[in-house]
Amino acid sequence: MDPRPIGVFDSGIGGLTVVRELFEQLPHETVIYFGDTARVPYGTKSPSVIRRFGAQNTEFLLQYGVKLIVVACHTVSSIALNDLKSQYNVSFIGVVEPGIQAALSTTQNHRIGVIGTRATILSEAYPKGILAQRKESKVFSVACPLFVPLVEEGWIEGPITESIARMYLDSLCRENIDTLILGCTHYPLLKPVIQRVVGEEVTLIDSAKETARRVKEYLVENHLENDSLEKPTHQFFVSDIPGHFQKMASLCLHSPIESVVQVDLDAMVHAPKT
Repeated sequence: MDPRPIGVFDSGIGGLTVVRELFEQLPHETVIYFGDTARVPYGTKSPSVIRRFGAQNTEFLLQYGVKLIVVACHTVSSIALNDLKSQYNVSFIGVVEPGIQAALSTTQNHRIGVIGTRATILSEAYPKGILAQRKESKVFSVACPLFVPLVEEGWIEGPITESIARMYLDSLCRENIDTLILGCTHYPLLKPVIQRVVGEEVTLIDSAKETARRVKEYLVENHLENDSLEKPTHQFFVSDIPGHFQKMASLCLHSPIESVVQVDLDAMVHAPKT
């Protein structure tokens, strides 16, 4: 039994899709969440900046004695995960590899689409990972930079959102893909729109579910589960606009959250390494 919390970070509210799955699959575990809402989106930033943000977020979570950190951000997972693993004495689970495994086990025609932020797509993390395991696969990638701002604003439905989705996804629809990886944890919140655009015959891979499943496997394999029957007390932190985050989090998690604490970003940026 290990009652220490699981740390989760993302650039904003998207990582809450992972938290929702953690609550579902691991109801006894405590979660400490940090959303870097002051600096969202990460997908438009340079690799060096993304690595720095990932390190700062990690250092913040380590203050809470977490037993594991879930990098619930595809941009950081694509670019900085290996750096974080080498820098810090804590285990990390990213969101890219679980999505790859799910796509490979789902596809029938080996034609897989990937959508993500510009940084994630430019990293080529998904095609490299997929082709390393199945060379006959064809991978078609499209950056969708406006999806994150749409979700952060709460525009998850409506004609503007659907119009933007069609502009991004039309090229994928012409490639006869049968599987589409939602390569950003914000994107599951746009699932209904994305599914309408690509068609019901395309299976959407929600990395949030697969990541939570991997976290559960890791905890069991390493005997780190929290077996306590007491109701866990979760904590949510952001770097800006806690009121908006609280409202969106309640919608995403399908239940209200009691409080959101705003972190002093300057203090976090200059915090010493743990």
